[in-house]
Order: sequence, then structure tokens, then C-alpha cells
Amino acid sequence: MLIQIYDSIIKPLSWIATNIFGEAFILVGIIVLLGLVLQKKSISAIASGTIKAMIGFLIIGAGAGIVVGALVIFQPMWQEVFNLPPQNLGSFIGQAGFIDKYGSVVTFSMAMGFLINILLAKFTKFKYIYLTGHMMFWTTMIFAGIMVNTAPEIAPWKLILVLSVFMGIYWTLQPALVQPFLRKIMNSDNIALGHTSASVAILGAIFGKFLGNKERDSEHIKLPEKLEFLRDSNIVTACTMGLLFLVGAAILSTKDTEGAKALIAQAGQTNFYVYSIKQSFMFAGGIAVVLMGVRMFIGEIVPAFNGIAEKLVQGARPALDCPVVFPYAPNAVILGFLGAFIGALFWLVVLGKTAGYVFVPTMIVLFFHAGTAGVFGNSTGGIRGAVIAGFITATIVAIGQYLMVTFLITHTIPDTAMWAADSDMFILGVIFKFIAQIIG
Repeated sequence: MLIQIYDSIIKPLSWIATNIFGEAFILVGIIVLLGLVLQKKSISAIASGTIKAMIGFLIIGAGAGIVVGALVIFQPMWQEVFNLPPQNLGSFIGQAGFIDKYGSVVTFSMAMGFLINILLAKFTKFKYIYLTGHMMFWTTMIFAGIMVNTAPEIAPWKLILVLSVFMGIYWTLQPALVQPFLRKIMNSDNIALGHTSASVAILGAIFGKFLGNKERDSEHIKLPEKLEFLRDSNIVTACTMGLLFLVGAAILSTKDTEGAKALIAQAGQTNFYVYSIKQSFMFAGGIAVVLMGVRMFIGEIVPAFNGIAEKLVQGARPALDCPVVFPYAPNAVILGFLGAFIGALFWLVVLGKTAGYVFVPTMIVLFFHAGTAGVFGNSTGGIRGAVIAGFITATIVAIGQYLMVTFLITHTIPDTAMWAADSDMFILGVIFKFIAQIIG
């Protein structure tokens, strides 16, 4: 009987969660298609809007992939500069093992959580539908890992119940909490932020207001005529990252260690300095691709979403990935990342000296979260606010990673917490541990 139920209900839902929610561009395409159909658009308009939205979304992913590729050497480069050994996590299931064992629970919980999100958007005043599919997966998996780590014998149905309800609530309320701040940045209410950087975005805006100077907007930096070319955010990005890469390469070139030699060897026949400059320009190119994809994606999903808002969930807004805010203050994105980089180096030393923990400053997480926080910090505190927001991001990620890996998911997926767990996850993780202690 149980096998029949699994085959008829669980397996199809698991397939949908994996192939629809797991492939976010398909989910985006379905949303745009539904919105345009509900507006009774022509077949040509429906096909064009749906395909362009999916392509735009994939362009964002492609750009992010370029950014990630450029940062692959950046993190170990600075880890080697500070003579930090690899983090020893001991015995744990690991991400691959955890997905094999609990993958169906995670995907089913994610699907049910999304359904709850839609129902809450329809029947409450919080009219936000969370569309950042990959973040839906990561948050659900991390919180499942915390609960299993806390209560290893917890029943699957309890996991599904708690995860579904709380993820649905989180995906509904998180955009609502950020919206008052986002509204001031965009001067509109058409879209919302659906991303696990919400906590640092809000904190960045709050601290920027009290510690920054709103009059010195990052996008209105006055430069001498000879430096007017620096108004182009692509050039600023390339120059900033180029400087960081070159400094790291210079220090690395003076070290006679196996780690340094291995990193330098990655350049192959190319000079390591030239290779480093290339990576910085690849990084800048990746950001440019991301921004192009964002413009294309937003240009299609916002009009299409009006159909859903009007017909199914009146007044609903799509909650989208964090790069949607980047075009509104590109310079603040870089300033936020610089603040986070400084903060990461600071906490790397502090945690190493005080707690004996080797903090792994994941530059991918730091860039996207701190870049988002930088935009919010700039909106209330200008240049200083953006940098402070970035430093706050690094602080939460550093302390959060230490607590997560040391106390919350020691036997399940601490490897994932070191590079994929995000700002909101670190803050909310304690709540899921408490719940698991009660019901486990």
C-alpha cells in the first residue's frame, strides 16, 4: 500500500520538484507563459515573451558561471597568502550523501512550501511569490541538514511538515520585509527581492542610514576629467578586481610552498600575472553578462506577471534573485564587495586567533550578498553605507559559518555550509535546531 502511494504521489511530485523547481529557467518560462496566456496575448507575443524570459534567466546564470570561474583561484590565492590550512570537517555525510538519503524529503518539502507561498500570497496581504528556484533548494536542504543533525531519528513526515510550512512562510515574508527598502531603490513596486541576502540587505540599509552619508551617492562620484572613464562600472570592476588579483599574485610569487606552486601552475604556459589579470577581466565580463541578462529577464517577466497578479493572485509581485538590484547602483555593488573582502580578512584573523577556526571566506557568497547589501547601504548612506554594508555581510557570514559548521550541522552537510550557506540561513538556522529539539 505504501509503495503504491509512493509511486502514485511522491514520485511524480519528486519529479516535478526536481525538473521544474530544480531547473529554475523552466519555472520562469511557465510563470511568464501563464501570465501572458491569462492576459490573452497573441501566440507570437506569448512565444516571444516566454522564450526571451528563459534566455534572459539563463544569461544571468551564464554570467554568474563566468564570475564563479574567475573567483575559483581568487579564494585559494588569499588562503595561501595567509598560510591557512584546509578546514578539517571530520566525519560527516556530505552534500552528495545527504541528497541521496534525504533528497526526496527536500524536494517534496520545497514543492509543498512553494504551494503554501502561493496560497499565502493569495489570501493574505503579503502578495509576494518567490521565484528564485535555486535558493528554494539550498535553503530547504540546509535547514533539513540542521534538523537531521539535531534529531537523527526524526520522522520524514515531521521533516516535511516543518520544512514545508516554514519555507512557505519564509518565502512569503522575506520579500515583504525587504520591500520598503527596495521600493526606495527602484522607485517602483513592481518586483521584490527573493534571496537569502535579505538580512544583510536590511542591516545594510539600517546601518547605512546611521553611519553613512546619503549625499555621497556611489553612482554620483565626481572624478577628474582624465578619470571620467571610471564612470563605467565595467571598467571600475575590472580595475578593482585586477588590483586585488595582482596583489595576491605578487605575494604568492614570493612564497616557496607547495600550495603556491600549485596555484601558479594553473596558469600553464601563461605568466601568472597575465593569468591573474585575465581572471579579473573575466570577472568583469561575467558581471556585464549578468546585468544584460537581468535587463532582458526583467523586461519580460514584469509585464507577464501582471497577468498572474490580475487573474490568480491579485496584486502579487515576483520575488527575484539578488542581481535584479545590481543595475540600480553598479558602483555600490563593487563597494559592498570591497567592504566584505576587508571584513573577511579581518574575521579570518580574529576567528583563527580566538576560536581556532579557519574561516573560509567564500568569495562567491560574499560578492552576491555583499553586492546586494552594498546597493541597500548606498541607498541610505552613500559610499560609506555601501562599504559598511559589505563589512556587515562578511561579519554575519564569518560568525555564521563558524556556528553552523561547529554546532549546527557537524554530522550532515558542514561542507555545504562552508560555501553555499547564506546570510539568512545562518540567522534562521538556530530556529530550526530549536524546532528539531522539540519534535525530534
